[in-house]
Amino acid sequence: MEKVILAYSGGLDTSCCVRWLKERYGYDVICFSAFIGEVSDKALLRKRAYAAGASKIYIMDLKKEFAKDFVLPALWAHARYEGKYPLATSLGRPLIAKHLVDVAHREKAVCVSHGCTGKGNDQVRIELGVRAMDPSLKIVAPLREWEFKSREEEVDYAQQNRIPISVTKKSVYSIDKNIWGVAIEAGILEDPWQAVPEDAYLFTRGAERKKGSKTIEVSFVRGVPVAIDGRAYPLVALIEKLNAIAGSFGVGRIDMIENRVVGIKSREVYEAPAAEVLLTAHEELEALIFDRDFLHFKKMLSDKYADLVYYGHWFTPLREALDQFFARHQDRVTGTVRFRFSAGQAIVTGRKSPNSVYSETLATYSAKDSFDRTAAQGFMKLWGLPYEGCFKGKKS
Repeated sequence: MEKVILAYSGGLDTSCCVRWLKERYGYDVICFSAFIGEVSDKALLRKRAYAAGASKIYIMDLKKEFAKDFVLPALWAHARYEGKYPLATSLGRPLIAKHLVDVAHREKAVCVSHGCTGKGNDQVRIELGVRAMDPSLKIVAPLREWEFKSREEEVDYAQQNRIPISVTKKSVYSIDKNIWGVAIEAGILEDPWQAVPEDAYLFTRGAERKKGSKTIEVSFVRGVPVAIDGRAYPLVALIEKLNAIAGSFGVGRIDMIENRVVGIKSREVYEAPAAEVLLTAHEELEALIFDRDFLHFKKMLSDKYADLVYYGHWFTPLREALDQFFARHQDRVTGTVRFRFSAGQAIVTGRKSPNSVYSETLATYSAKDSFDRTAAQGFMKLWGLPYEGCFKGKKS
């Protein structure tokens, strides 16, 4: 019997995929689950996989690899797709693809499979990753082939086959969660006019009842976030701590109309408390440390980097080259940023760095001013010289 390795999340789609792959193709289905924050109950994950018909399941804790090799480069790149989405799910997919291929080689499988939809972005990210590493592997995507037209029909299929699932016809949200953020889709969220119900949220649930405010400090050493309020944390633990603290104040909620890879527009809801705080903090430190030309040019490259990750082009020479650009000067990004959290906001109230090039005596308008204002006259003449008379006589 030929083997297929299924990227298995334990959710409705992939649980149905296990049974469907056995029935349609007669495969020996082996599940692979990447533990990057989205699965907390490994026993339940195994139970669902075996109940659905899997012969084996690999559960790998990849949070450290995810944080170091995927989240950190994206943090240094200031990557936000369309200026908003910090790419949580997008960053997880190439990591899943990498290990999916590794497991396929270990099991001598001929095929890999996933539970991504035919109109979604994740099919692109996983399949491009698989093809980059082993184009000989066959790829089967049940959601592009099977007969189900809705998640409600999938719920019926799961119930008929006694597959334990957590969703119901009343709560059909599709949720993907890792340490860098949560993506929430389906149900009422597909109507862009409808407000997001509070029960859809995970990291920030209950935040609407949070009162008051909280001030914290986040410290970086050589570009890496290392401490909260002076207390050191490993990277994964620091991200999870910020998700809890900032999330309790509703920080990091994103509700946007997004342009998908396949060309359609989609209403997307995200939660990314830690990502929002760390991206903002890192940007603030770099603003203190680097010159204008560097920062403005980096902004253009940041947008390109976000596009590459979103479009599934992780395994490309350009993404690797951009990583080198963003990493080149991280040895200077050391310092601390202070935030005040309240009512869905993370407001920066202070920033400092031993490598800061900010000069208070040059910026001030007080008696401490050391700026040579007489130099401005010559500067203004030269700065405006190319444009003198260029509109002379022109009617508006």
